[in-house]
Amino acid sequence: MSKVPDLVKRLLVGRALRSTALHHQLLPKRVALPVFASDALSSVAYAPQEILVILSIGGVGLYSVSPWVAAGVVLVMLTVVASYRQNVHAYPSGGGDYEVATTNLGPTAGLTVASALLVDYVLTVAVSVANGADYVGATIPFVAEHRPLVAVAIVALLTVMNLRGIRESGVAFAVPTYAFMIAVVGMVAWGLFRLVVLGDELRAPTADYRILGEQADLAGFAMAFLVLRAFSSGCAALTGVEAISNGVPAFRKPKSKNAATTLLMMGLIAVTMFSGIIFLGLKSGVKLTDPATVASNVIISGHPAGPGYYQQPIIAQVASAVFGHGSFLFVVIAAVTALILFLAANTAFNGFPVLGSILAQDRYLPRQLHTRGDRLAFSNGIVILAAGACLLIWAFDADVSKLLNLYIVGVFVSFTLSQIGMVRHWTRHLRTETDAKARFHMMRSRVINGFGAVMTGLVLVVVLATKFTHGAYIVCIAMPVLFLMMKGIRRHYDRVAEELAAPEGHEADESLLPARNHAIVLVSKIHKPTLRALAYARATRPSSLEAVTVSVDSDEANRLREEWDRRGIGVPLKILDSPYREITGPVLEYVKSLRRRSPRDVVTVYIPEYVVGRWWEHLLHNQSALRLKGRLLFKPGVMVTSVPFQLASSDRLKGRREPSAPGASRRSYQPPSKNTQVKA
Repeated sequence: MSKVPDLVKRLLVGRALRSTALHHQLLPKRVALPVFASDALSSVAYAPQEILVILSIGGVGLYSVSPWVAAGVVLVMLTVVASYRQNVHAYPSGGGDYEVATTNLGPTAGLTVASALLVDYVLTVAVSVANGADYVGATIPFVAEHRPLVAVAIVALLTVMNLRGIRESGVAFAVPTYAFMIAVVGMVAWGLFRLVVLGDELRAPTADYRILGEQADLAGFAMAFLVLRAFSSGCAALTGVEAISNGVPAFRKPKSKNAATTLLMMGLIAVTMFSGIIFLGLKSGVKLTDPATVASNVIISGHPAGPGYYQQPIIAQVASAVFGHGSFLFVVIAAVTALILFLAANTAFNGFPVLGSILAQDRYLPRQLHTRGDRLAFSNGIVILAAGACLLIWAFDADVSKLLNLYIVGVFVSFTLSQIGMVRHWTRHLRTETDAKARFHMMRSRVINGFGAVMTGLVLVVVLATKFTHGAYIVCIAMPVLFLMMKGIRRHYDRVAEELAAPEGHEADESLLPARNHAIVLVSKIHKPTLRALAYARATRPSSLEAVTVSVDSDEANRLREEWDRRGIGVPLKILDSPYREITGPVLEYVKSLRRRSPRDVVTVYIPEYVVGRWWEHLLHNQSALRLKGRLLFKPGVMVTSVPFQLASSDRLKGRREPSAPGASRRSYQPPSKNTQVKA
């Protein structure tokens, strides 16, 4: 039955890997950079643009403050990168912000960070893929018309690539990510060379356009609020920085050093691209405004642009100014930017499953999230992340403007709590450390993390104040819901563990041992499965044994009794009357009556079942047995035993490999091949 699905899975995901191959799936720095940093690097495609779009509300004159806004974003970015370099050295196990907050601030803070990050990872995938679909839709009408569907398809493709394993996904994403970095840094370098050395004037396609500010008469508090809103939107450039601290276990040894080096590389490259794009954008006269009002707010040659106007994104406009519109390098820049926006979601595909695995290990999420799949990736976490992102994309019609308002709230919650936790971490260690050199390093790290806590805390306040009514309230609702859900899961696991705890001492608790075992074999007719179940029940030597059948039709019940007596089967047959032709109810009532008579006894119910080999045969057999088992499992003191009988169609399954499932590669037993000879 599972041959076709298993074949499809092998084609998409690849062959299963042994657990011993995990070391070969670890990442060198050159592969880890595109795997974990694609989100932070790709944010330069929209973070500088969002600053100008928000400032345009007050008129193009406010563009003059954009360098200061960008400088504030760069300062926060460098601070966060420096702070997280301390994190990866102090906590190399991969818990990242969650582990830091839990260890130093307590479980409540840790769960708050976890809920914030899980929500933000889902939004990262949704925003990145939707934004990439926008870039492609600008040139391909079909994509623009079916944007949510295309975005969901891209998420599905990314899911399959990540299910193939972190190393394979990293290699697949390395080329386009490096191409994007080289293209953008090269564009910035050539643009600066033309401005400074050649003295050329750069002209963006929108340089001669005018922007009508929606609130051009802003002053005082209103203007300050708008500038802060632009700053909060620009801080989207910081998303993804924390992914490296969550993914330290995926690095090759020395893990902490390699992770810290990768983090520094990512920070320097992102700052260079971010600063260069916004500088060249201002120098070339880029004009950007809110996409919702672009038709009326953009004035071309004295007339509104109209509904047919397409507003080129900032990177496309800068590339047009530097290389010339329609040139080969312009096309390259546009292509790699669209591609990196799709691949930016890969950061979340690597961060979310690892964090989910750690939370599952701590019993805050289902244990299945801690299981590695066939390719040694956390397959269940990858699939859940993809499902959540697809749901958001569909619910918000892949509208980047709407999704972006939900963005970065969660990540700055985790930033702030993590840095506060790191301050407490260094303070605690300083109380016991006596070595002067070590104390100096700890004090320096505490200052860095303390400054990072102040900066990210201020940004969090700004983000909440400026984005709350624009959609951030949804995240403020989702995070507590997720928090409470994880607390509920933990309470469930704790309650189950308490109930299942084994008694102290070497001898078993006598209260767990039944006084007697009453065995009953369910019978529908006399055939081989029934005789096998009776023989097996006898072999267990129960205190008492009887066969039980339910009389739905009195004539059939009488014929069964006659044949039973004629064959001389040495087990008493009890016929339960069922006036309403129900099978499950009478059996349950009879079992309950046995338990009432002898509460310390156990009742074992043997159910003959057919083993078939085709999917449609499952629909024709064992349905009553399944329903009955499902009800009996909830009865205390009742054991349910299935006695299988293999039908001829099950022969086609003999010798087939066990269907692969998440965690199958962890099993030590591997079935021998047909050519393996077993020695006596």
